[in-house]
Amino acid sequence: MPGILDIAALVLVLSAAFGWLNRRFIHLPHTIGLLVLGLATSLALIVINDVMPESGLLEAFTGAIGQIDFFDTMMNGMLAFLLFAGALQIEFGRLKTEAWAVGLMATVGVLISTVIVGVGTWLAAGALGIELPLIWALTFGALISPTDPVAVLALLKSMGLPRSLEISIAGESLFNDGVGVVVFTVLVSVAVSGGDVSLVYAGEVFLVEAVGGALLGVAAGYVALHAMEAIDDYPVEILITLALVTGLYALALHLHTSGPIAVVVAGILIGNRGKVTAMSEMTRQHLFQFWEVIDQLLNSTLFVLIGLEVLVIAFVPELVVLALAAVPIVLVARYAAVAGPIALLSLRRRFTPGSVTVLVWGGLRGGIPVALALSLPAVAYRDPILVATYGVVVFSIIVQGLTIAPLARRVTGQGNGTGESESRVD
Repeated sequence: MPGILDIAALVLVLSAAFGWLNRRFIHLPHTIGLLVLGLATSLALIVINDVMPESGLLEAFTGAIGQIDFFDTMMNGMLAFLLFAGALQIEFGRLKTEAWAVGLMATVGVLISTVIVGVGTWLAAGALGIELPLIWALTFGALISPTDPVAVLALLKSMGLPRSLEISIAGESLFNDGVGVVVFTVLVSVAVSGGDVSLVYAGEVFLVEAVGGALLGVAAGYVALHAMEAIDDYPVEILITLALVTGLYALALHLHTSGPIAVVVAGILIGNRGKVTAMSEMTRQHLFQFWEVIDQLLNSTLFVLIGLEVLVIAFVPELVVLALAAVPIVLVARYAAVAGPIALLSLRRRFTPGSVTVLVWGGLRGGIPVALALSLPAVAYRDPILVATYGVVVFSIIVQGLTIAPLARRVTGQGNGTGESESRVD
């Protein structure tokens, strides 16, 4: 049985090999190329096993991938570092101008989408003869509704959108996954307990997780900020940010507050005020480059893992049909979640032309929904949710990811990286 070193070596070697192949021959966006090559490898192993079952390749790969706890690796490992790296790049001044749009889409939008996806998936499953109670369908809605910051931020780097629209997409993706995880946790509790969870309890959990996470992030961020202001030594200051990410996320989990929200808030604080008051030019350069490398490395391994996870998912024809049906359901729900808040805010301000279209199609899903689906208890409804999740994620990353840039250029008339804030208060 392969050990931890063997599995880590396998994933890193594949990530490096896929990255080189994509850069040298395929020329897809980096993360999309890695996912495509990961999927291609998985399918090739399945074909080889059908032709030469004695090779044992599929069994060996499946055994190695099956040992990876994807939920723990993603939610309690990679996610904190990826969120912090993304939050460092967010300009707080611009985020404030988009605060209402980001806040509404990350809260009300997630709830609207959860209900629409849940009801739509429940009806689709019933039409296909698949048993999926409404509460479990709503659970699927909660895990698939938030846009994934990892996938979204990786994509935004190469798009050159108008800045106001870019901030809306990035800000929403950084905050709504924390909200989505809270909603998901509450719905799983309701589903497992058979409905013995009150609305008051659910509201309390939401407030403690979301608000508590934000306050914890501010407090920890200021502690790290003051420590960095007292010295000028970039290796130590980088170490402080590493300690901030790991310590803050672990503390948030122990206090039952939102680790993702806490890390995002701390990252925005360090990336804005810290850049001005706590970092020399040399520290700023080294620190931001360090986190950019961390972001690139973890993104690479994550998307390879998503491609290889297909080996441990049970695909049967009716579940594949459900996954195909889930794609338009999720897109319709995304439209409702975006169009509602934008229409409300449009009463007072203008948005970039084509904002709704770009926000809908650019709302990618990635590793977080897969991790949440894999964390579900071993109930009869786990496989339909897992297959539907995987189908939506793969469609989102490959189809939406490859087409969003030309679509954005077409509907906004920009996308060349020179767009400034096109939204204003009337």
